Amino acid sequence: MNRALRWTAWVVAVIVLLAVVFLVWANIVMQGTRSAALQVWRDDRVAVRDAGDSVVMTPTGSANGKGIVFIPGAKVDAYAYMATFRQVVASGTTVVITKPTLHLAFFDTRGLSTFEAHAPSVATWAVGGHSLGGVRACQLAQDADGLLLLGSYCANDIRRSYIDVLSVSGSRDGLSTPVKVAAARHLLPTTATMTEIEGANHADFGAYGDQPGDRTATISRSEARQQIGDAVDEWVRGLG
Repeated sequence: MNRALRWTAWVVAVIVLLAVVFLVWANIVMQGTRSAALQVWRDDRVAVRDAGDSVVMTPTGSANGKGIVFIPGAKVDAYAYMATFRQVVASGTTVVITKPTLHLAFFDTRGLSTFEAHAPSVATWAVGGHSLGGVRACQLAQDADGLLLLGSYCANDIRRSYIDVLSVSGSRDGLSTPVKVAAARHLLPTTATMTEIEGANHADFGAYGDQPGDRTATISRSEARQQIGDAVDEWVRGLG
């Protein structure tokens, strides 16, 4: 009996230790670059508020009635994507950047309505995500009017849907590589818009510094951000 108790105690201790290690790992996130975030905070065309479960960005000028629920990449701070959508929000689109459970999209079971509730005046909603967040966005696409993939691709088949899809990738992406994006293309509708930004890498889709495993970009972060914003802005205009 004592031996059995010792084994049980040992197994429980190992499980607790693994759980603690995982929780510590999950909570070490890639923080948003302060300078990029400050530029957004200081932009009088954009209003930013923390809603607890998300970061809500709204235009201070004329709104177009459209919104994007955007899911961050694994262990990337939600605030790291404010710079990505600065131009898009200034043009009239509302963007709600979620804060996934444990900073990992697959642990977040909340539906789009949870985040759409932060902007009740928006009539047309798209769901999007970066990297792992994009994979999760694909799973929620049936509840949205559009799907936005930034440095990401679907793992589930949505090709028979009528959803408007924009996939923006980088030619220098070392994680969601051009080969991986191309290999998953058949899972998207034939009408999907595929845009590759020459010289952009995986981390260019946010503002959080370099990322392990990525390739070196051959264009500046500001140039990549401008091209991403232009592509998303043009796509949003056609939604609804």
